[in-house]
Amino acid sequence: MINRRKFLNHSALGLLILLGALHGQPATFTVATYNVENYLDVPTATREAKSPVSKAKVRESIRAMMPDVLALQEIGSTNALLELRDSLKAEGLFYPYWEHVGGFDTNIFVAVLSRFPIVARNPITNANFLLRGRRFVISRGFANVDIEVNRNYRFTLIAAHLKSRRATAEADEAEIRAQEARILRRQVDALLNANPNLNLIVLGDLNDSKDSIPVRTIIGRGKNSLIDTRPAEKNGDIPSAPDIPAHQSLRRITWTHFYAKEDIYQRADYILLSRGMAREWDQTGTYVLALPGWGIASDHRPIIARFSAQDR
Repeated sequence: MINRRKFLNHSALGLLILLGALHGQPATFTVATYNVENYLDVPTATREAKSPVSKAKVRESIRAMMPDVLALQEIGSTNALLELRDSLKAEGLFYPYWEHVGGFDTNIFVAVLSRFPIVARNPITNANFLLRGRRFVISRGFANVDIEVNRNYRFTLIAAHLKSRRATAEADEAEIRAQEARILRRQVDALLNANPNLNLIVLGDLNDSKDSIPVRTIIGRGKNSLIDTRPAEKNGDIPSAPDIPAHQSLRRITWTHFYAKEDIYQRADYILLSRGMAREWDQTGTYVLALPGWGIASDHRPIIARFSAQDR
């Protein structure tokens, strides 16, 4: 028996695509996030430059998804970002608009590439917090941009890269992530308190598990809570069905990061949505990219989500 709700959703999506084509506007668009692992154009004291083979695999991964908007973590300087952008353009994928955001870390940064105009920029680069009597500045800034998909649809995107799980002498790494998450959550609350229906995507490398304090803090509770898209591999697993218990549906393959120190695969990268944005979310276009040789590009795998380009 055909699932009536799914049939109606797919029919509505098909109609939107047709109408968009007739009016010369995109009916759907995709947003991805990818930690490209030390994509540096020149070496630093602690990090090597990205090899040509690794760069090529990064581009192959991006081309496999063809995202309209791409958030990047661990990108190097603006020169490194523009080299990636130009190389993608030479291979047929052009992003006219970009944002590059710094923080306390002067080696790796957060960035955004977009096919659509970036109409507002509100980066958070020098936010700080007090931890055990010492003041810290966030290592990586948060990119905060408004993107206009068409004349009638725009959304806000916040891209983040929280503190890694590597130990530091200054403070506990988990406590640092928790503080960074609180700063990010305050930004989310400010936006949603001002406009509860805001189309908002919060995404990036959060460096922790779903049940951790940092991720739970960012997702939040109540009316301003965010929805976890939980991308999974497109490997034939059934996302959900009436005869499959919910706990079994959760067993789909969702890992995005290989943590070599502990020899584990984990989900560290997220695409989180406000309730307004979730109304346009197309689950069928949301997945973890499972590409052969993925580890040549990065220790992370990219994730992507698709949306209707019309408020619902």
